[in-house]
Amino acid sequence: MKPVAILGAGIAGLTTAFYLKRAGIPVTLYEAGNRVGGAIQSIRKDGYLAECGPNTILETAPGITGLIRDAGLQSRRIESDPSAGARYLVRYGRPMEMPESPFGFLGTRLFSWKAKFAVMREPFVPARRDGIEESVADFVVRRLGREFLDHAIDAMVGGVYAGDPVRLSVSQAFPKLADLEDRYGSLIKGSILGVRERKKRGDIAKDRAPKFSFDEGLQVLPDALAQYLEGDLRLESAVQVIHRGDDSWKLSVRMNGEEFSPEHSAVVYAGTAHKLADLKVGSVSMNVDFSVFSEIRYPPVASVVLGFRREDVDHPCQGFGTLIPKVEGFKILGTIFSSSLFARRAPEGHLTLTSYIGGERYPELALLPPGEIYKLVEHDLQRLLGVKGAPTFQHCAVYPKAIPQYNLGYGRYRRLMDEIEATVPQFYFAGNYRDGISLSDSIISGCKMAERVEKSLRSSHPSLS
Repeated sequence: MKPVAILGAGIAGLTTAFYLKRAGIPVTLYEAGNRVGGAIQSIRKDGYLAECGPNTILETAPGITGLIRDAGLQSRRIESDPSAGARYLVRYGRPMEMPESPFGFLGTRLFSWKAKFAVMREPFVPARRDGIEESVADFVVRRLGREFLDHAIDAMVGGVYAGDPVRLSVSQAFPKLADLEDRYGSLIKGSILGVRERKKRGDIAKDRAPKFSFDEGLQVLPDALAQYLEGDLRLESAVQVIHRGDDSWKLSVRMNGEEFSPEHSAVVYAGTAHKLADLKVGSVSMNVDFSVFSEIRYPPVASVVLGFRREDVDHPCQGFGTLIPKVEGFKILGTIFSSSLFARRAPEGHLTLTSYIGGERYPELALLPPGEIYKLVEHDLQRLLGVKGAPTFQHCAVYPKAIPQYNLGYGRYRRLMDEIEATVPQFYFAGNYRDGISLSDSIISGCKMAERVEKSLRSSHPSLS
C-alpha cells in the first residue's frame, strides 16, 4: 500500500504519523520548515530554559497519557510544582490571587458585591435557545454581568486565544460553555451536574487537569516522535499541489531545490489554515478551492522570556502566573511564572518569567523590533511585579500568525471541512484550526485522526487487516 501523506510536522501531524506507523500503516510526513514541533520550541541557554510557545501540557484526556507512555517518555516527564497552583488576575494595577472555592469567591477583593451577586444569580438566568450565534462577550454579560467580562473573561480570552471576546464565538471558541447552558440551563448547574459524565469519559476539566512538561522542556515530545519517524520524515519539503488520481494521490513536492511527485493512499493536512489556502488541488473530476480559509484570522503574538535575579523581583512569583484584562492598561497579555512551575528553568537564585504581547488587543506591538518589545515588557513587569534590576537572560520569539481565532461565523469553515472530507476521497483535516487551539486539543486531534485514517484504509485494503 502507498504511504499516507501527512502535511505539517506540528504536534497534530506528528501524533497522527506516530500512531499510523505503530499500527503498521506506512506514512510520509512532510514539513516545509527545517524543524518539527510547530510553535513548540524549548531553548536551553546560560542555565535558563525558555519555552517559546506553550509552557505546559494539560492532561485532560486518556489519549494524552497514552501518547507519553507510547513515546517512552514517562521517565522524562515532570509534574508542575504542587505549590505553584495559585493563579493571579490583575485588578487595581496589581496581581491578586484568584479564589479557588465559593467561599473564597465571596471574600475576594477582585470583584464588587454587585458582580458577586450577578454570578450567584446565574443559575436563575433563562437559557437562550433561539439558535442565534453569540459572541463570548454577549454570552458573559447576559449570564454573569459586565464586570465579570471586563475584569475576568477578557483576561482569560487574552491568555488563551490572544483574542477579543467581542469577536470570538462562544459556541466555536468555548463550546463546553455553550453546551452547559444548552443542556443544563446554567453554567453553575452544568459544572456540578456534568462531573459524572466527564468521569465516565475519562475527561478532566482544563482548570483541574494536571500540568506537566519534560526535563528539557516540551520540545522533548516532538523530538521523540520525530526520532520514531526517522526515515519517514521530510524536512524543508513544501507540498505545493495535490492531485487525485483514480485510486491514489500524487503530490508535487519541492525539496532541496528539486521537484518530486510521490504517490500516496491518503492525505492528512495538519498545517495551518492560512497555508492551507495556498494548497492547490489538481483534478479534472473535482472542484476544490481552499482559498476561503485565508479569511481565518491569525493575530501576531510575541513570546518574551526574561530571567532576573531573585532579589531583583519584589513579587514572590509563586504560582502559575497572572492574566491581565485590557481595562488595567498594561501592554502585555499576561505572564507565566515559568521557574515556579517546573524545576531547572532558571539558575540557582534566579527566576524565569514568560510574557506575551500582541494578539487582537495590540497586534502592532508584537511586530516591533525585539529591543522595543523587551522595553515594553520590562516596563510592565516593573509595575506589576516590582522588577528592579536588568534582565540576566532574554529571548523573544515572534509569531506573525500565531493562533487561529474562532470568531463569529467560524462554524462555516468547519462545515466546509466536513463537506470536503465527505466528498474528496481519503483527504482529511487535523490540527488547531479544526479541533481546538490548545496543545492538548492538538494531541487528541492527532490521536483521533490516526484512528480514523487507519479504520478507513483497513476497510478499503483488506490485506491490512
